[in-house]
Amino acid sequence: MKTPLIALLALVATPAAAHVVAAPDTARAGSYAAIAFRVGHACAAGDTTLKVRIEIPDGVASARPQAKPGWTYTLERGPDPKAAPTAITFEGRLPDEAFDDFAVLMKLPVTGDRLVFPVVQTCEKGESQWTEVADPARPDEKLSRPAPTVTLTPAPISTDAAPAAHHH
Repeated sequence: MKTPLIALLALVATPAAAHVVAAPDTARAGSYAAIAFRVGHACAAGDTTLKVRIEIPDGVASARPQAKPGWTYTLERGPDPKAAPTAITFEGRLPDEAFDDFAVLMKLPVTGDRLVFPVVQTCEKGESQWTEVADPARPDEKLSRPAPTVTLTPAPISTDAAPAAHHH
């Protein structure tokens, strides 16, 4: 009976590695965090990724893309030019056999438990929308195209009277 269980676990583990995921997927609320959105493969076998569009959720105070050799980026903004971008799109070429990280330095909200970053991956032959969000009432629900999420851990309560120095 051990073989079917191992085979089943292998089937469950394999697709999860193929999604677009946030790394790290946990960060301290209110902190500055560099989160990489890892693209594990193209939209279809043998395809090439051309664009990765990351939506920035409300509450993120700033979002700065990390420059990538061979890639350009575009910032989408809402009505307030001083607010964080509403989305960042990276454009370049990523062949199916390779993976890459698209990093964004963000000032995370002080409150909340989870941030969802819908990602649309555009390839030469189509697109993959990594936008599904799990229903908290159904924790075992399996999503075919889950959106990358970052779980916020509470900020420590400061016992120091002096304000903390911020590094940008």
